[in-house]
Amino acid sequence: DVYKRQPVALVVLYDPKQNVLYSAAGLGVPPNLIGDLPRLPRELYDRAAAEYGTVFIINGLQKDLNEPYFDQFKKLDMQSLAFATMAYDHGLIGGLCAITLGKSRNFTEEELQLLQGLADQAALAIVNTRLYKDAHRRLKNLQALRAIDTAITSNHDLGKTLDLLLDKIIEQLDVDAAVFLLLDEASQELYFAASYGINIEPFRYKKVRLGEGVAGRAAQQKEIIYIRDLATDQQAVPLRLIAGQENFVSYYAIPLIVQGEVKGVLEIFKRAYFDSNKEWLNFLEALAGQAAIAIESTTLFENLQRSNDELSKAYESTIEGWSHALDLRDKETEGHTRRVTELTEELAKAFGFKGDDLVHIRRGSLLHDIGKMGVPDRILLKETALEPEEWEQMKQHPAYALEMLKSIQYLHQALDIPHYHHERWDGSGYPHGLKGEAIPLTARIFAIVDVWDAITSDRPYRAAWSPEKALAHIKA
Repeated sequence: DVYKRQPVALVVLYDPKQNVLYSAAGLGVPPNLIGDLPRLPRELYDRAAAEYGTVFIINGLQKDLNEPYFDQFKKLDMQSLAFATMAYDHGLIGGLCAITLGKSRNFTEEELQLLQGLADQAALAIVNTRLYKDAHRRLKNLQALRAIDTAITSNHDLGKTLDLLLDKIIEQLDVDAAVFLLLDEASQELYFAASYGINIEPFRYKKVRLGEGVAGRAAQQKEIIYIRDLATDQQAVPLRLIAGQENFVSYYAIPLIVQGEVKGVLEIFKRAYFDSNKEWLNFLEALAGQAAIAIESTTLFENLQRSNDELSKAYESTIEGWSHALDLRDKETEGHTRRVTELTEELAKAFGFKGDDLVHIRRGSLLHDIGKMGVPDRILLKETALEPEEWEQMKQHPAYALEMLKSIQYLHQALDIPHYHHERWDGSGYPHGLKGEAIPLTARIFAIVDVWDAITSDRPYRAAWSPEKALAHIKA
């Protein structure tokens, strides 16, 4: 009764998807009733506008409110209505309504003009607000895509990239859950990779063959599959368990495709019917495309890393084979290469070497005597003292090592040890007679270890020295 003694003002907006006008805001009626007011078909407005124009008055509403959706208006005892259309660029935005309750009123022409002026201002304000929201949303979409691009180029951890993608999908698409299924090309099965918003643990271990289930069909057909109602759609039967436990209503399965090849499927779930539009679908496809690129990029990197690891192991095996061949050739020093390599690595670590530098030191140590392959057996294996000209040839083995290895790209940073390990601090070494710090540090480190192993090992012509004697000799 209180409300029947005061006028009512309503803002009515047009929903083009459902083709209805609905009350968005109002004064003069209980706030809780605004959302319950009937949604009026667009054709009702069109008939009134055709008959009365874009701004009009209707008196005696009670006798005209005969349709069922007018019941709420009848209960409020609406009598007179002044309506001004809100439009922009020939498109319907909605309308402003001035309504009397309980008794009729004759609105004046001036009042209608004022109402129409307010409606025009309101239409412009609503359009500007919508444009701002659209621009803001598109900016966030671009920022999301940029963040994903950055993750793809700077991070090769697929798990972290998928987690970032899930965050952006949930946030930007306004969905409740998302799942990444990746394709195992060998078994032709989709397997669980990452998810957000799903609490069913066994779901994480599911596998789907291509062509089976909704996700399997989406991958095989390379087409998006949309299920509006998981509870009633027959193709959604495999998803009923998870849909029932999680209260999911609608679902999308989006194949992740790069250069025509399927890499997986993105599943998204919502606990309401999807309120999607062309822009939403375009952004969904953009995110799916980014996800496919991320999967492809990371997979390529992992495959390359694996190939590099295998190649590195092959390099190591080859180098170890060469060093073992040298040990077999010179029985007196059998085991020497392995020992000096291990000890050189330890000493190099104490000097602060790490990572790839240690790899190069290891390779140089294994190959330190590779140049002896160029020394004839009659000299290398001679049991008596070498003649001066034989010793000169023996002293060329570091130079032989450089010649043998310099054309091998991956050994360039390992050459200092084979080339310079016989140089001496006082300049008395060979092949170049370098002094002090002119000798590369790695070669100096190795030289200490090489001498240590030589004089602390038994040889046919002398017994091994004690550690104390060996240290004194090295210091001298």
